[in-house]
Amino acid sequence: MEQQQQWQRLDGSNLNDSIENEVRAAILREKENGYELKVCIGTDSQVRGRKIHFATVIVFIRKGRGGFMFINHEVIKQKMSIKQRMLTEVGKSIDIAYQLCRLFTLHNVDLEVHADINTDPNFKSNNALKEAMGYIMGMGFAFRAKPHAFASSSCADKVV
Repeated sequence: MEQQQQWQRLDGSNLNDSIENEVRAAILREKENGYELKVCIGTDSQVRGRKIHFATVIVFIRKGRGGFMFINHEVIKQKMSIKQRMLTEVGKSIDIAYQLCRLFTLHNVDLEVHADINTDPNFKSNNALKEAMGYIMGMGFAFRAKPHAFASSSCADKVV
């Protein structure tokens, strides 16, 4: 059963239609305006007390002309290890990428899934790197990790 998610723009205004319809409309509008698009999807999380706050973003890059993003917030009251939290972030990104990938293929829009996981083994999040990379690439998506995973490590990080 698909959970109804409330997506927003960066200014906090809610998207009124399903995420699929909103993304389709955005692609058509941007292509009509002459922009070549690339989409990056990423999730970041922060532990606040006994809750984990997640932010998943769909970042639309107008090649050479800036971009915009759609945001979904979720709060979970559950204790997780760092590795479990990193893989949950990746799972949230893959869920939305899988839901929308047909649209991106149909409209010839490149898609990357970004993981907020450090490639430096001195960081705790690195413990989840191999599993996250395998999960994302196994689903057929292009994978990016820090420092190239700006959708998760910069965009989602700012709104979580």
